Order: sequence, then structure tokens, then C-alpha cells
Amino acid sequence: MVSDNELGLFLRTRREAITPAQVGLPAGPRRRAPGLRRSEVAALARVSVEYVTRLEQGRDRRPSPQVLSALAGALRLSPAERAHLLRLTKASDPGYNCLGGNTRPARTVRPTVRAVLDRLEPSPAVLLNRLGDVLAHTTAYGRLMGPVGLLDAPQPNVARFVLTDERARSAYPDWEKIADEEVAALKQGPFRADPHIAALADDLTITAGEVFSRRVETVPGLPCASGVLRLAHPLAGPLRLAYEVLELPAGDDQRLVVLLPADTVTAAALARLETPALQLAG
Repeated sequence: MVSDNELGLFLRTRREAITPAQVGLPAGPRRRAPGLRRSEVAALARVSVEYVTRLEQGRDRRPSPQVLSALAGALRLSPAERAHLLRLTKASDPGYNCLGGNTRPARTVRPTVRAVLDRLEPSPAVLLNRLGDVLAHTTAYGRLMGPVGLLDAPQPNVARFVLTDERARSAYPDWEKIADEEVAALKQGPFRADPHIAALADDLTITAGEVFSRRVETVPGLPCASGVLRLAHPLAGPLRLAYEVLELPAGDDQRLVVLLPADTVTAAALARLETPALQLAG
């Protein structure tokens, strides 16, 4: 049984990620975990320990705006995390329908967006919908991810590739982290309240098994919008790619992921991928 207590999961993981030093508290010799205790969060937010416990356990899912603001301050949430916290509390309302939750995932690409992709050449860039389906990509992205196997399926899906294809474990040296990010991306927003994401989640529960279901229980739905991706490329060798995730307007229900070389070695390797001789070698 998959837990639907996303608000509680998010509050607990944020609490465990904050050290006492970050909020001006002594660590103490008897502390067994690096994060904050519930009692400490309660004191910082000026609410009861019992109420923090109820929120984390899912027995209360509709805290007031004042409590949300106090908890966000106590947990040192970023603006993106604060927005996510608010979205989680609204999603707990049975009458709340997140934009796009009942619409079919977008599969068409606006001409202007396609023109943006063309202008991004020769950088690897890919356009995804909320399911992680690959809708369009630059030629450079095809050169980068084609040999890895990501684009082999008739309708490539990043989450499905990462979680179910054994080649992904060889391609991503930090596979565990990448798998976490893909599950977080699927959980962002209404998750199983969206019938289309729910259908994909049901499929991944079968095809990926514990690899997926365990992460649904433990990974908050807040993927990183930027970072560095390590890739073990079969032709170009080890690569380090800085990525930026750019959300398109809500009506598009799409995101653009742009990859840039994170060091000079990777920049040189990507340049070599553009040579026909190296492409033929694959």
C-alpha cells in the first residue's frame, strides 16, 4: 500500500535535513540523529509537539496559513520549498484540482518552443511533459543520450528508462540519486490524484518493483531544478554536465532541461561527439 501522506513525509524529511547549528541550537552529546527533534521544531514554530506529530503522521493535513508560515520559518524552507508545502496542503482538499491534473499530458510542441530548441544547438536539451515523456530534443541531445539507450523506445520516457532499464545503472554513476530525482519529479504536484501519473505509477510499481515503491514512500516530491549530472558515456567517456530545468508556462505543462559541460574535459568530449567518425564508432 502506497502512502498518501506526502505532507507528513515532506515535513519529516525537511526536519531531518536541518542541523541544530543551522537554527542556533546546541547539538548535544546524546543526539542520535543530525536533524532536529520534533520538540525543537515545535518550539521554533511555537506550536505543540503533539501537533507537529499529527502533521507528520498524516492525522492533520490542513494546517492554517499562519502555522504553515511558522513551520516554513522553523525548517528554513527556500521559496520553492514553501510553494511546495502550500501545494501539498491544498492537494489534501478533496475539492482541489491542480491545474492539469485531469488533462491529458501534453504531447505537442508549440512552434516557438521548437524554435527555442533549435537556437540551443549545439547544447544538449530536451523537452519533457509531466510524465517524463520525451517530446522533442536537440540534435546534440540525441548524440549524447542515443548511445546510452534512453531514446530507443518508440515513446521514450526518462523515468521509465532510469527505473527499469539496466543500462541506466551503467550510464549514471550516481544512479541512486538520479532514481530519487525521477520519482520526485513524478510526485511533484497531485501525483496519484492525477489519473495519468497514477497509471504510470501503477505500471512502474510492477515493472520497477521495490526500486520505485520504496522511493514513493521516502522521497519528497521536490526535484532539484539544477545540479551536476555524471554520465558514463559509451563513446565519449566520463562526463560531468551541469543541468537547468526550466518550467514552461502552466498551460504548456512541459519542462525544458538544458545540459552544459561542467568542466573543460566534458566540453572537449562533447565536441568530439559532433565528429562523424566518433558517431560511426558507436
